Amino acid sequence: MGRIIAIDYGQKRCGLAVTDSLKLIAGGLTTVRSHELLKYLVDYTKKEVVERFIVGLPKQMNNQPSESMKYIEPFVCLLQKTLPEIPVEYFDERFTSVMAHQAMLEGGLKKKDRQNKALVDEISAVIILQSYLESKR
Repeated sequence: MGRIIAIDYGQKRCGLAVTDSLKLIAGGLTTVRSHELLKYLVDYTKKEVVERFIVGLPKQMNNQPSESMKYIEPFVCLLQKTLPEIPVEYFDERFTSVMAHQAMLEGGLKKKDRQNKALVDEISAVIILQSYLESKR
């Protein structure tokens, strides 16, 4: 059984989360610079079986895609060409950054740690993936 990887794609860096082998729990994987993401994912799939990629879909409050889609769509096309055997799915990522900050606050992280944007991106990816898993149950 393969794992599922969630990607919180950003212009500078991307937060990644991955499921356990039973696909029950999402956990933070890492944060990767955007221009290194494809290589990272290719290398990861050589070591682990990946069943699916979930990419955060940034939407505005009116349900229209946000401006970020112009960066995400080209990456997703490249990912699909590079790893065509692994399906890619979008999943709504609205409010994940806010939820990540809230989780960090509730987790007792110090202000300096809460300002770590890479950590926010990784936690956002975890929230995207956990939400995806819950929607499939």
